[in-house]
Amino acid sequence: MDASDPAATAAISPPLIYTRVGEPARLNLLARMMAAATCAACITVLVIAVRLHPSHAGIGTHQEMGFASCEFLARTGIPCPSCGMTTSFAWFVRGNFLASLYVQPMGFVFALLTVACAWTAGYVALTGRPAHRLIRLIPYRYYLLPLMSLAVIAWGWKMFIHLKGIDGW
Repeated sequence: MDASDPAATAAISPPLIYTRVGEPARLNLLARMMAAATCAACITVLVIAVRLHPSHAGIGTHQEMGFASCEFLARTGIPCPSCGMTTSFAWFVRGNFLASLYVQPMGFVFALLTVACAWTAGYVALTGRPAHRLIRLIPYRYYLLPLMSLAVIAWGWKMFIHLKGIDGW
C-alpha cells in the first residue's frame, strides 16, 4: 500500500468519533437561583396540599384557603374545568393516587408534573447542569396535544361523575 494514497489511508484508519472534551458547561448563578425558586414554588404547592383536608364531596377543598365556591358550578350546575383540582392534589400528596385520579384526572397529572418539576429544578439548582436540552429533544406535538386532549377528557369525566352524583371519594 502506498501511504500517499488517500483511499488506502482511509481504509486502514479508524473512523473519527466525536467525544466531548471536559465537562459540559454549568449554569450561571442566576439560572441556578431561578431553578431553586422554581423548586421552592413546586414544594410550596405540595406543602399547601398536605395541609388541606380533601373534601369527600370531590370539590370544595379550595374553600379551606379562604376562596369562594365555584361560581361556574353555582350558575350552570356543571363543574368548571378546574373543579376538583385542589381536592385531587390533596389526595395525591396523601398517597391516595386512585382517589386523586378519580376526582380529577388532570389534577393527578398536574400533581405528577409538579413533583417532577420540583425534582428536576432541585437537580439543576444543586448541580448547575442544564436539563432544558432533554426537553427540547421531544417535539411539542408529542406532549402538548395529548395534555390538551387529556384536559378536555378530564373535564368531561368530572362533569359525568358530578351529574351522576358519584364525584365524592
